[in-house]
Amino acid sequence: MINLFRFGGLLALFLCSSAYAGDIQIQNAWARATAPGQDAASVDLTITSKHAAALVGVSSPAAETAALHSMQMEGGMMRMREVASLDIPPGKALNLRASGHHLMLMGLKEPLKEGQTVPLTLNFRVGKMGMMKVKTRARVIALTAPAPVMGNSGDQKMNMKMH
Repeated sequence: MINLFRFGGLLALFLCSSAYAGDIQIQNAWARATAPGQDAASVDLTITSKHAAALVGVSSPAAETAALHSMQMEGGMMRMREVASLDIPPGKALNLRASGHHLMLMGLKEPLKEGQTVPLTLNFRVGKMGMMKVKTRARVIALTAPAPVMGNSGDQKMNMKMH
């Protein structure tokens, strides 16, 4: 009987996690191919959440470190700074390129080449639901290619895990 209760509890936990699978959507994740000797790359993407959320971290096996950054004009110069988190209002798209924010991959383990994809894990804090990890991939475009237009690169499918 106890095993049945444990199974029921695990099943309930699984069903709760599955219910959140569509709550955060990531679209149009991309990065430019890197030039010879370049060991860092920027990743642009669009995030939409059904609930108030915050992007609180990122990682990728393609780089030694990954971080959230902002770009702001200060004293006539563009400055890049690391930020701890980015708020995502419910139902509103956060486009990391257009907002002046982006993901940075630093210490690339190999150059990024056109046609590849870069695996990413994004960490979110979602209201009362707690922490969520979203796995996705950013496609790598040519170094000289224009930035993709929203909707032209297709939606990304994600694997989500509750933590």
